[in-house]
Amino acid sequence: MNALSKMRAGERYCINDPELIEIRDHIRDLTAEYNQTPRSDRGHQRHLINKIFAKVGDDVHIEKSMNIDYGINTMIGSHVFINFNFTLLDCAPVTIGDHVFIGPNVQLYTAHHPLDAATRDQHIGWAEPITIGCHVWIGGGCIILPGVTIGDGAVVGAGSVVTKDIPAKTIAFGNPCRPHKAVE
Repeated sequence: MNALSKMRAGERYCINDPELIEIRDHIRDLTAEYNQTPRSDRGHQRHLINKIFAKVGDDVHIEKSMNIDYGINTMIGSHVFINFNFTLLDCAPVTIGDHVFIGPNVQLYTAHHPLDAATRDQHIGWAEPITIGCHVWIGGGCIILPGVTIGDGAVVGAGSVVTKDIPAKTIAFGNPCRPHKAVE
């Protein structure tokens, strides 16, 4: 099994595998082009978004700037708004549902690194998917960690660090993020 397949399957893989470096470099070049494209050139912006991500629905708006690791592992639904300074480390699959609002400075991290220095120094990693349901609002400055699922209709308060799943139709916030009440 090659490094890309291992990475997508959540197995340990070499982060500096030449194929992975080539993919990251290509996506980062496309992302840099997107970040430099004038707002008035919506057609080219849409073209780039479709090249960066695995799947993109209708009516998706992403403010600049964004920083994307792979892109090819991410599916974005329809009617999605992603605000300024979005960071996505999508070593594992990332799914963003329909009608999702993502605030500024939100970071999604699927990547893990070993805690012991000797293994970490070998540039070994693994990843877990992130799933964001439909009709979700993620407030500004949130960090979503590997393996997290945010249920349909949930609201995540600004500045939260989401380390565990958030149930559907729940308002959650804090560091670590915890559910506090049902969405009314």
